[in-house]
Amino acid sequence: MVSIVLSLAGCGAGGFSLEKAAVDRSILTSSTSASAKPADSDRDSDQTTIGNAVSSADIEQLGGQAVPWANAGTGSRGSITELAELKDSGMTCRRFKASRESFDGVAMFEGELCLASAGGWRMQGFKAL
Repeated sequence: MVSIVLSLAGCGAGGFSLEKAAVDRSILTSSTSASAKPADSDRDSDQTTIGNAVSSADIEQLGGQAVPWANAGTGSRGSITELAELKDSGMTCRRFKASRESFDGVAMFEGELCLASAGGWRMQGFKAL
């Protein structure tokens, strides 16, 4: 029995040691480039969708009701409220508030869309509340 214990002790005496371990130089790593946040591109896409809903809304027919919107590309949705059309210095603009429900949470925005000389609508302002 003593001979078995002594022979097993000899196996463990020359075991692994961190001091004797060599650095493995065959492993290579590198950093990745910073990419644009998908949330920013999703927000821009949602802003465009909200602008399209605001520009196509029939304000007189709505009678103060909220306008729902949804973006199938981002999975976001929400509603547009306080939609009002203003004419200032010969320029037609629509002011609004919008909610945005997305995978990163719920947010409120306010914005203004104005009719450009070419007949298209242009987002003049869009900011988080």
